Amino acid sequence: MAGLIPQSFIDDLLQRVDIVDVVDKRVQLRKTGKNYSALCPFHQEKSPSFSVEPDKQFYYCFGCGAGGNAVGFIMNYDSVDFPAAVESLAAEYGLDVPKEATTKAEQKRQSENSRLLELLEQASRYYQLQLRKHPGKQAVVDYLKERGLSGTIARDFLLGFAPPGWDNLLKTLGSTKADQQLLEKAGLVIPRDKSQADPDSEDKEPDAPADGYYDRFRNRVMFPIRNNRGQVIGFGGRVLGDDKPKYLNSPETPVFHKGRELYGLFEARRSKRKLSRVLIVEGYMDVIALAQAGIDNSVATLGTACNANHLSRLFRLVNDIIFCFDGDDAGRAAAWRALQVAIPLLEDGRQVSFLFLPEGEDPDSRVRAVGKDAFLQSLDNATPLADYLFATLGKDLDLADLADRARLVKQAQTILSQFPKGVYVQLLLNRLAELVGVTVDKLPAAPGVEADTSARDAPATVEPPPHLQDWSRGNRRSATTRPGRGPDPVPDNSWSLKAIALILARPVIALSIKQDLSGLSRLNDQDTDMLLQLIELVRKEPHIDSYEMLGYFYGSPVGNQLTQLLKNEQITPTEGMEKELQEIIDSRLSSISRQAEIDRSLDILRDRLQQESETR
Repeated sequence: MAGLIPQSFIDDLLQRVDIVDVVDKRVQLRKTGKNYSALCPFHQEKSPSFSVEPDKQFYYCFGCGAGGNAVGFIMNYDSVDFPAAVESLAAEYGLDVPKEATTKAEQKRQSENSRLLELLEQASRYYQLQLRKHPGKQAVVDYLKERGLSGTIARDFLLGFAPPGWDNLLKTLGSTKADQQLLEKAGLVIPRDKSQADPDSEDKEPDAPADGYYDRFRNRVMFPIRNNRGQVIGFGGRVLGDDKPKYLNSPETPVFHKGRELYGLFEARRSKRKLSRVLIVEGYMDVIALAQAGIDNSVATLGTACNANHLSRLFRLVNDIIFCFDGDDAGRAAAWRALQVAIPLLEDGRQVSFLFLPEGEDPDSRVRAVGKDAFLQSLDNATPLADYLFATLGKDLDLADLADRARLVKQAQTILSQFPKGVYVQLLLNRLAELVGVTVDKLPAAPGVEADTSARDAPATVEPPPHLQDWSRGNRRSATTRPGRGPDPVPDNSWSLKAIALILARPVIALSIKQDLSGLSRLNDQDTDMLLQLIELVRKEPHIDSYEMLGYFYGSPVGNQLTQLLKNEQITPTEGMEKELQEIIDSRLSSISRQAEIDRSLDILRDRLQQESETR
């Protein structure tokens, strides 16, 4: 893959940084013996269970199981991906992050994108300067004050002013033809011939200059749009006069994709390091007005409907999303579209709710009318997705009528089949059964949804999160009964876990494994697969240490398991570890693999004999 951060740089970075310094800048640490402790920043607790170990350059929370090295801490604390965490940590230490060699085309693209981002930043500073210095600024200042915004909030959101006139920005930043072409690529200026050639273009301006370029944004309040690193990637502009459209957004560019970005997300994450929920609203001013009132966890889509990309991105940060719409027909239609987008993403533990405002009001006007506390109360009382779903489906139905009950079941099952499998969809089935007055086992099964009747009589059991599981229990594969035989045994992977613990304690011993291990992959259990991945990693990176290993697997189930195993590691002797690992591979796992192969062959033979017997 082009543009990867070299592993050698990551290793060097981890050698330079001190995890105590990294964490202490963000969480107040207290010395406790040779380690440091604090209240965990990743879950609510009253007594400290969060520990930082300088010797291992490792952090771990005994309460929630979060753990890792300095890069992993930045990932969790700032809710960013691995490359962004490396960039952030390197910047703290004054280091430039190199990238592995790329193709010439990729190098050209990256260079051009860097120039576009720099140009967009310059444009943002220009618009901010005009808000402070331009002779016509008072109209903008009056507008912002009328909306109840302070100078502080204008500064935090980088609000600006695009003055009237055809070429203010163009003259400032487009002194050469190359600069003008780059401004066009950034979506800041429009070629006169292009806008006139398209009769449906919203940028068509009959009075524009006869040739060359002209500014896209003129006489508008400017709202810079920032990505997750705080870089300006585009703009929204609200007209001050009667021109159309009322709001104008940057077009799609190499650095700005409307269907992926959310206005206000950078500001929300900056104001609250750990978001608990996010409110999705419809406009720039809604986001800013709520922030002005002290509600700084709202975002807005950029002239597009909320899509799966938006929600997937938010669900990586929070488990609770609230949509806010007007209470009119248009608002309800938008809410129903949002519900349909959200459904495939509603894994267990995630929650979506809907806040419907009085008709004619938006979050901006509402929060100014009722104040912060009342608005927050309305968020707490937002309509859960399940309530909204069944209320909408049953709106025109009479559930006293048997035919209407049948219609509700049919409509609901079409939708329920789109939910991920899990407890939540089962609870929705239970709700549906209650509404139509039958037991859940009497509902016809929707595609992909099982009507689980055993839950009514058996006590509920909830699987603990992965980081709290007892790893000695193995994969917890469910036993299945086959005709004529007892249940399949649950694979015993404790030997794989033991081998992994040995490699984590001393990675270099994996180099002693010279034989072909492809046969072990047929065991088909996750711990043996993880062992094989670690051995392959050490073969590729012979000098890797335990904590550098985590950098390869952060954010994956393997990474979570390695973190737990590394924390629980109790191996202290260093002699004999290589021999013990070899013994596990040669004798224990190879024996299990051979026996599994024999069992499979016997199963095939039994099935064949059974079929022949039935044929006779």
